[in-house]
Amino acid sequence: MPELAGILHSISVWLLPALLAITLHEAAHGYVANALGDPTARLAGRLSLNPIRHIDPVGTIFLPGLMLLVGSNFFFGWAKAVPVDMRYLRSPRRDMAIVAAAGPLTNFAMALIAALLLHGLQHMPDVASDWARQNLLNAIKFNVILAVFNLMPIPPLDGGRVAVGVLPLFLARPLARLENIGMLIVMGFAFIIPMVSAQAGYPINPLGWLLSGPINAAIVAVLTLAGW
Repeated sequence: MPELAGILHSISVWLLPALLAITLHEAAHGYVANALGDPTARLAGRLSLNPIRHIDPVGTIFLPGLMLLVGSNFFFGWAKAVPVDMRYLRSPRRDMAIVAAAGPLTNFAMALIAALLLHGLQHMPDVASDWARQNLLNAIKFNVILAVFNLMPIPPLDGGRVAVGVLPLFLARPLARLENIGMLIVMGFAFIIPMVSAQAGYPINPLGWLLSGPINAAIVAVLTLAGW
């Protein structure tokens, strides 16, 4: 029973931050695309803050839950991608980069808001304050991880689409061709290489090595901006 209580507590302090981070990340793509002339997300009902409209069974539920249960040090997830039709955008390459950047920028903004809200916890009862503090700290961590992860310059991640939009065409075209296999590459670095190398007795975690520095620097920056 203590183990079950611990799992339920972990879920209670991670579920809301994770759902808000993932939902608002995807909604931001849709709102910005709509503002730039593409109504696809709006017509598909994706300009919504209802998490159910954005949930991906694997990326929003299964994978984060599995990582939480196994005590993973690297915790992330994703939602169903918001549909964007570049044909409606006024300046397709530039506007697609702006749409892609909207998700990570929203996550950084949410992390900053969570850090600012930490200042108000002294006015709450101790039990509620402790629970709220864990939620807010997890919101900072998850939003920063989600933003930094998505900024990797590999399509279909947001950073890849930003790179395709701003790089010269001779560099953007070969990068854009990774759109269909980019996520497989990322999953290989995130799970397959660490799992195989650990079994071989030489643990390698390339994604963790690559992202840990930027993630820690971004968290420090957010806390500093919030006055901590």
